[in-house]
Amino acid sequence: MLSSRSVENYHPPRNPVRLDETDLTILRELARDARLANNVLASRAGVAPSTCLGRVRALQAAGVIRGYHADVDPQALGLQVRAIISVVLRPEMRDRMLPAARQLRRRPEVTDVFVLGGTVDLHVHVLCPTVEALRDFMAAHLGANPVFASTQTALVFEQIRDDDD
Repeated sequence: MLSSRSVENYHPPRNPVRLDETDLTILRELARDARLANNVLASRAGVAPSTCLGRVRALQAAGVIRGYHADVDPQALGLQVRAIISVVLRPEMRDRMLPAARQLRRRPEVTDVFVLGGTVDLHVHVLCPTVEALRDFMAAHLGANPVFASTQTALVFEQIRDDDD
């Protein structure tokens, strides 16, 4: 997810969408609060509301703004156990990495799957109600999958976010 700090450290890509300081301000403010009213966003960006709305729509059309989401507290849903699982694939199964990663992402316990370069092939972020549920998920969807050679699980005790400052 894009944070307001990510927008502040913006470096143009090779085939950039032309972003000026106003666009960056809009992105930074929306990253902080995606529900910000357009007139407030326009005021913070120093432009007219109609200009702001046009820029937001252009950023959406260009794929810079990919969507909006609600940040839901997992504990409020009874999901007490958060883990990051490092997964190494069997060398002969590397051609099945992306399908296996996509299959994992479809699981309700999985919040994110990152395909990596290096020793570890995947990082899988999961939320479960209990340690037993995490164990069952790992046995059924990682241990039983012949694509995966090994896993290493790290329990997340706390996540530090921009709004925790």
